[in-house]
Amino acid sequence: MSRALPKYNKRRVTFIGGAAAVALSGTVIAGFALAGETPDSGAKNARTLAGPGTISCPDVRSKLPAVPASAKAEVDRNLTLLNTQIQEANKRLVDTVGQGGPNFVQNAILGPLKDKRVATVNRIATAIGRTAAKPQGLDSLATCTLNAAGTNAGGGAAGKPQAGGNAGNAGNAGNTGNAGNAGNAGNAGNAGNAAVGTITCPDVRSKLPAVPASAKAEVDRNLTLLDTQLREANTRLVNTVGQGGPNFVQNAILGPLKDKRVSTVNRIATAIGRTAAKPQGLDSLAACTLTK
Repeated sequence: MSRALPKYNKRRVTFIGGAAAVALSGTVIAGFALAGETPDSGAKNARTLAGPGTISCPDVRSKLPAVPASAKAEVDRNLTLLNTQIQEANKRLVDTVGQGGPNFVQNAILGPLKDKRVATVNRIATAIGRTAAKPQGLDSLATCTLNAAGTNAGGGAAGKPQAGGNAGNAGNAGNTGNAGNAGNAGNAGNAGNAAVGTITCPDVRSKLPAVPASAKAEVDRNLTLLDTQLREANTRLVNTVGQGGPNFVQNAILGPLKDKRVSTVNRIATAIGRTAAKPQGLDSLAACTLTK
């Protein structure tokens, strides 16, 4: 009996040791699996959460010719507006972190910003052109870009890169945007989507004179674009329910929509005016309203 016990204990110890080895092996395997996931999924999420980046735009002021004294006040006002538009776009970038699909920033922020800038630089060119040579090509400065906050991808509290790039901590600095996840806008009431309302715009087609055959294709293309702009604005209205302050819809949707429509109806008027009397006052049809 006294000899059997050591053998029994020895076998028991061997079994326990084997279990420990299996458990340890499992831990090591799990560790490798987790380590393997980080570059693929974790790092991607790190870049998403690490901070929204910054929008930068070409400088317009430095590309202007000498500004006549009679145009200076209007030009300065529109240069200030260009800066305000960038500030608003950067704020919207932060407020909407994590929302939408891969094209959200382009469609909801950079695209509308470009349209605003086109309208603004055209006003600058027109103001100068009243008493001097009108500058050409300023609208090539309208397109802005997103500079992603790449260095934050491995960041910690303030977005500092950390050894090993803790993708998980991913710059909680950027999570100001998770305020934006409230932005999934209102799950605040899928019930409430009915209360979003609808954007309506004046009909341009019915206000046009007879369209010359030579202008018909261009006019039709821009009339179709007006319809597309309206649909996109209504989609954005639904997708951003609950975001921003009381002026959000005006500043982020109706304002940019008006700027787009001004450019589009002006192209229509110009196309007709090449071979017939140019219609006047079409830009009075650019402003749209929210109907609830």
